[in-house]
Amino acid sequence: MQLFGRKKTTIGLDIGSGLVKAAVIDHAGATPELTKVVITPLNENAIVEGEVMDHAMVADAIRQTMEAIGVKKQDIVAAVGGRDVIVKKIQVERVKDAQAQELIRWEAEQHVPFDMDSVELDHQILDPDGDSLEMNVLLVAAKRELVENKRTLLTDAGVTPTIMDVDAFALHNAFAMNYPDAMQGVVALLNIGNEVTSLNILDDGVPILTRDLTVGTRRLREDLQRDHGLSAEDAEQLVRGFDRTPSLNNVIATRGEELAIGLERAMSFLASSSRHYGSVRAVFACGGGARTPGLLPWLGERLRMPVQPANPLARLTVREGALEFMATDEVAPLLMLPVGLALRSVA
Repeated sequence: MQLFGRKKTTIGLDIGSGLVKAAVIDHAGATPELTKVVITPLNENAIVEGEVMDHAMVADAIRQTMEAIGVKKQDIVAAVGGRDVIVKKIQVERVKDAQAQELIRWEAEQHVPFDMDSVELDHQILDPDGDSLEMNVLLVAAKRELVENKRTLLTDAGVTPTIMDVDAFALHNAFAMNYPDAMQGVVALLNIGNEVTSLNILDDGVPILTRDLTVGTRRLREDLQRDHGLSAEDAEQLVRGFDRTPSLNNVIATRGEELAIGLERAMSFLASSSRHYGSVRAVFACGGGARTPGLLPWLGERLRMPVQPANPLARLTVREGALEFMATDEVAPLLMLPVGLALRSVA
C-alpha cells in the first residue's frame, strides 16, 4: 500500500499458476512509467491449487523471465497470497508507538487462525494522527512457511527479492492509481486468475477483507471440454476470445454463480462483524478471466450492480515498445498484480 522512497527501476514479479509475469517500472520521472513487460507461460501442472508441483520447471520459467527483462540492477518485488495470508482491519486502544507492537501482537492472536509462532506479522496504523480512544489498524499475517517457500523458489531461480509484498496490497496499489474514484465507499476487486479468483473488498480505499474463491479460467475450460467435447485448444480460444458463443452460456452461469455467491458471503460476513460498512456499490474485475466473453455482463445482472473491467494501464504511462508485440487489450487484464508490485518504489 505504501511507496517507500524513490529509485529508478523496480520489477514486479508475479508467479501465477499458468504464467510468470514481470512488469518493469521506472520511477525516475515525475510519474511512474511502465518500460517493459515479460510473460512466460507455465505448464498447467507446474503449479496446482497454489502448490508448486514442479519446482525446477517454475524456477526455470522465472529465470527465463528475468533474462528476457535484461535489467542488470534489479530491485525486485514479489508477493505471497492465498489462504495462508490474513489481511484484516481491526480497532485497538490508541497507544504510543512503543506500546503498539506488543498490543497489536496480542490482538492478532484473537484474529489470526494460525499458531502465532509460525507466522510473519506486520501492521499499519491507518489513523496515526487521530484523537479518538481507538485507532484503526490493518493487520497482516502470513504463514512463515509460505514466505520461506517463495524465497527458496526465487533463490533457486537466481532472484533475490528486495521486498516481499502481499498480493492484496499489490492489487490495491495498481487499482488505486488507475481508479482514484473507486477509493470512496465500498467496492470489490476480483482478480480472476487461472485457478483462483482473489476477492479484495475496499472501504474508502482500505482493504478490509480478502478471500480466495476456487474459481478460475481452468474451470471454465474444463467445463467446456467436458460438456461440449471440445479440445483443450478450442476451449482456450473460447475463453480468451472476443465473441460470446452459445457454448459459453451454461459455463458462465455455473461459474459466475460461484463468484457471485462468494462475494455475497463476504459481504454478509462484513455485515455481521461490523455495522460500519455499507454495501458494495460496484465491482471491478481483472485477471485473464475478466476477458471471458459475457462473464462480466452476466455478473452485473446477477449482482444487480455495475461490474466493469479494471485496466492497470488506464492511467499509467506506458513507454513505447514496453509491450513489444503483445496486444494491449489482451495483456492488460493480466497485469494488475505485477504492475502493483512494480509500483513499490524501493528505498
